[in-house]
Amino acid sequence: MFDAVRNNKRIVQVFLALITLPFALWGVESYFGSRGTTGELASVGGSKITRQEFAQALRDQQERLRGQLGREFNPAMLETPEARQAMLDSLVTQRLLLKHASQAGLMASDVQLVEVISSIPALQENGRFSKQRYEQALRAQGLTQAGFEARLRQDLTLQQLVQAVSDTAVVSGAAADRVVAIQLEERQVSEATIRQGQFSGQVKVSAESIEAFYEKNRRQFEIPQQIRAEYAVLSLDAVASAQAVKDEDIDKRYEEEVAGKARQRKEARARAEQILAQLKAAPDRFAELARQHSQDPGSAARGGDLDFFGSGAMVKPFEEAVFKLKEGQTSGIVESEFGYHIIRLTGIRKGDAGEERRASHILLTAPPSPKNAATSRQDIEREMKRQAAAKQFADAAETFSNMVYEQADSLAPAAEKFKLTVQRTDFFDQANRAAAGPLAGSEKLFAALFSDDALKNRRNTDAVEVAPNTLVAARVAEVRPARLRPFEDVKGEIEKQLVAEEASRLALKEGEAMLSRLRQGESVVLPWGPQQTVIRQPMRGLPADAQRAIFRVAADKLPAYAGLQLANGSYAIYRITAVRSGAAKSSGDPRQQVLRAQLAQLTGAEDFNGYQAALRQRYGVKIDKDALAKSENE
Repeated sequence: MFDAVRNNKRIVQVFLALITLPFALWGVESYFGSRGTTGELASVGGSKITRQEFAQALRDQQERLRGQLGREFNPAMLETPEARQAMLDSLVTQRLLLKHASQAGLMASDVQLVEVISSIPALQENGRFSKQRYEQALRAQGLTQAGFEARLRQDLTLQQLVQAVSDTAVVSGAAADRVVAIQLEERQVSEATIRQGQFSGQVKVSAESIEAFYEKNRRQFEIPQQIRAEYAVLSLDAVASAQAVKDEDIDKRYEEEVAGKARQRKEARARAEQILAQLKAAPDRFAELARQHSQDPGSAARGGDLDFFGSGAMVKPFEEAVFKLKEGQTSGIVESEFGYHIIRLTGIRKGDAGEERRASHILLTAPPSPKNAATSRQDIEREMKRQAAAKQFADAAETFSNMVYEQADSLAPAAEKFKLTVQRTDFFDQANRAAAGPLAGSEKLFAALFSDDALKNRRNTDAVEVAPNTLVAARVAEVRPARLRPFEDVKGEIEKQLVAEEASRLALKEGEAMLSRLRQGESVVLPWGPQQTVIRQPMRGLPADAQRAIFRVAADKLPAYAGLQLANGSYAIYRITAVRSGAAKSSGDPRQQVLRAQLAQLTGAEDFNGYQAALRQRYGVKIDKDALAKSENE
């Protein structure tokens, strides 16, 4: 069953992304959909791709990237013209593939659909597919079963169609051998550096040239216009905090959850007792029963084996039970926060930090016993408020957006209505965003703050979605005009810059002269460093430009020489004394297999690009670039 998860990993990730989001964007979409997301951006064989579809695809991609990158994710990466064009191209490709699949009668079967859905761990209970969990997950996202399964079937069909084209690429053995020989070639190289600094003492810079540089490059010394902004954030939590939940509703939910967890624990305990009875009848079946029934994914496949561990490595009830057992002995049922364990001690040894024990176990998972009632009630109340807020957020978002637009001279009215705090940033400019706080991540919001309307009239920006269920509106509070740094403050910097530039020019001149003499066979004394093996793959401490220069030079006659100016202004000369062809590598070199696989992938990608081009020609694709450009500002 779990082969379906491995073989359809992308599909599973899409579903997991849906069910792990606290609240989806379907409600908010109705608000944003009312502000210009209708209309057509492209058509594929007469089938339209609307602005609404495009906006939803961008949000889906944003969520995928947020899940992958975590705190490193910056929403601005999806707001560039290039990113938006790439997203539209992706939608066009999907539409082309679906059109071709439909005409060819290709579609993922019901069996495949059931296999994928039933194999998703998040939809399982005690290792088996739970229809109840499936329905709960769909309800939590506001999705219908038919709608979700249609989307999943579509994704499966697309995946199979792409694989059918790209995974069948054939690369000839001779072509692969040539690529491997080139990519695995190694060169023995030593380096000599003609340093920029050794020429600095020869450079004299006049006061006139410093002043002339200042006058000619005034923009270089300009401190750009800076602003301080104030902003208000409407989030799901902010809306939730204003919700009221009745005590009787909390009590009812609490009792339901307690009863549900108690039932699950009772069922797990009963299964554990059945397994324990089987073990008493046949003690030798421990590993077999662990593989069949244990719900610990880390040890079940090993017959429950946990290897050796010392004191403090396991949860307390488990550890206490293990250290009471004699070697070969099996415990009764041990309860922990993870559920119910049946433990067998299989070994004892002395470790560096004391006695270590080896055990195997069979785990039947169960929810933990209810926490302190007051804490549980608080958790339930918080969750119920968030659920109520999720239903109202689209309306709240629309009201908030209308208020900051209609009462554009202040954020205070909207903030007061939703009990928000109007916050302030420090001063920042368009290039240095560190002080902009949460405003820095949205290109749309940032551009609005530096628009003429915001700067001159101090009007509110539109409310902009910066994260799921999070809208931000801002306004310019203060402006610092651009100003020029005084000449006296920067003349020292200018002198250093001019000296460095001239020293770099002299290092380049000297280096090229030395390289020319070496290539002509002259004897030149240089501070050669130790030899190192240089390969085509990225190497720490060796610039990519230097790698390219080393492999670009013909090496039919050795020693051969390559040279280039480094980023720091120095000039490096590389002496190549030996070459080892990649063809001479052992066939067992693991890099060969990696390179051949990469070559097959590249060939498959080329085949798929050709397939896409043929589909575009067959069905016809029209893209409205003006509409795409306008959609950036909506």
